[in-house]
Amino acid sequence: MTEAATELLTTADGRPLKEALATAQSRAKRRAFLLVLPLLVFVLLTFLVPIGYMLKRSVEHDGFSRSSPTLTQWFKENPEFDHMNPPEQAYAALVTDLAEMQATKNTGMAGTRINYTVPGSISLFKKGAREAAAMQPPFKGAMLALDPAWGAPELWYAMESASSELTTDFYKVAADRKLTETGWERGDDKQRIYLYLFFKTFVVSAIITVICLLLAFPVAHLLAILPMAKSSLLMILVLLPFWTSLLVRTTAWIALLQEQGIVNDALVGLGILADDNRLTMMYNMTGTIVAMTHVLLPFMILPLYSVMKVIPPSYARAARSLGATSWTTFRRVYLPQTLPGIAAGSLLVFILAVGYYITPALVGGADGQLISNLISFHMTKSNWSMAAALAAMLLAAILALYWIYDQLIGVDRLKLG
Repeated sequence: MTEAATELLTTADGRPLKEALATAQSRAKRRAFLLVLPLLVFVLLTFLVPIGYMLKRSVEHDGFSRSSPTLTQWFKENPEFDHMNPPEQAYAALVTDLAEMQATKNTGMAGTRINYTVPGSISLFKKGAREAAAMQPPFKGAMLALDPAWGAPELWYAMESASSELTTDFYKVAADRKLTETGWERGDDKQRIYLYLFFKTFVVSAIITVICLLLAFPVAHLLAILPMAKSSLLMILVLLPFWTSLLVRTTAWIALLQEQGIVNDALVGLGILADDNRLTMMYNMTGTIVAMTHVLLPFMILPLYSVMKVIPPSYARAARSLGATSWTTFRRVYLPQTLPGIAAGSLLVFILAVGYYITPALVGGADGQLISNLISFHMTKSNWSMAAALAAMLLAAILALYWIYDQLIGVDRLKLG
């Protein structure tokens, strides 16, 4: 039927058929949009807005710029000053702001901001603010006489950077860089804690992912080939951890793995270990890996099971009938068909492990802490902006890995259910 003929067709009420179809499609699209609108709003408020706020906080801090307007203005007018030997005008502006801080009780805010990049600055600012109102020119000599640290180049680098509300200082600190007399430089081995924790977190997450895969593969295969009655019973056991509080499961591992716990008592009772030579499996990396593997194992089993369940058994029988050994049948026929489930489960477990907090905090001790625990520390006790910078770096690293995964394997091959 030609387009002209279609346009001549009408509905029962006399409307052109083409117009009626367009109206119906438009109404269906609006109805579909309204159905998903609550979910879109929920995602926006609970996911996108917090992430946007986190990214904003990672590059924004006005603790110093708001408390030091005179020195901030001087920095804007003199961007090329000598940090090794700041002039008298810089110290005059500093003294003016310190006196105002003392009057308005903002010394701690400004000192805390500088302390993030130059440790020990809080006490320096408080001492300077107490004496600022009584100082007389020349202010440079008076400030250096009060404390020679006021002449440290790294302090002036820090104040100049903090004079802007927007800063990259927190990302530099998170990348294990520190301020020196010549500006930002890489810290020594003892100061490289953040990048080490990032590396440690990704290595531990990869180890947990591999262990989960090795444990989940035979369980998922068994679920897929058992009769429905037995498979359902086993599936209940797999899903049982989801019905138990994460805190309860983690506490149970503490009771099992501690030196006076059930596992060590059993090994001592069987004569495998001496009573004074018990295994240390708690408050270290071993405890973290064991507990997190148990918590994340179902997230590997379920994607694998969803793939294995639909693999026809006739493929394996056909391979064996053609002379293939069991190993060849598994490697050439069965395993390739499970790759979407392996990819989905591995990606899911790895991403969850990278961001896990409660389990490492309870069973990891000092040795088993991950980057998420350091982010939590900064967020609750230290510095929101530093926590936001670390979280943003972690998010960027995960997105980069996700992009690499998409390039090598393809996200379209994921199968979660």
